[in-house]
Amino acid sequence: MKFSKATNYALHSMVFLAVIPSGKTIGVKSLAEVQKVSPTYLSKVLTNLVKAGFVESVTGVNGGYKLIKDPKEITFLDVIQAIEGKASFFQCGLENNIHDRRNCMIENVMNEAEQKMEEHLTLNTVAGVAEKVNNDMITRIHTAAN
Repeated sequence: MKFSKATNYALHSMVFLAVIPSGKTIGVKSLAEVQKVSPTYLSKVLTNLVKAGFVESVTGVNGGYKLIKDPKEITFLDVIQAIEGKASFFQCGLENNIHDRRNCMIENVMNEAEQKMEEHLTLNTVAGVAEKVNNDMITRIHTAAN
């Protein structure tokens, strides 16, 4: 199973936003530099996080992005679903006179695995990971924050 690069950048951005001082913002260019990604692409990712209600975009001289929801309340699953959507990873595509898609045993196994993964992702929050970010990275993020 593979998540998109957008999910990768979204999760990293959320953790970086969680370590900046309260009330501060960080610009998309600075976030993009830290992640070595195009600011244009990252801006699209951040727009999805704004729409999801996790992040606020602040305009002006000291503008940028900041968290508006407590990072302890933002799970990895929340962020992933904001980027990837909530559709199931697997859907049985086989339907014929000997196979009933509604009772597909393969889809049942896949759905059970996905449910266990979602449970794990729900247990992990942005704050939990932000607490583990090393001091060098925190210094870089604080320096980049407005």
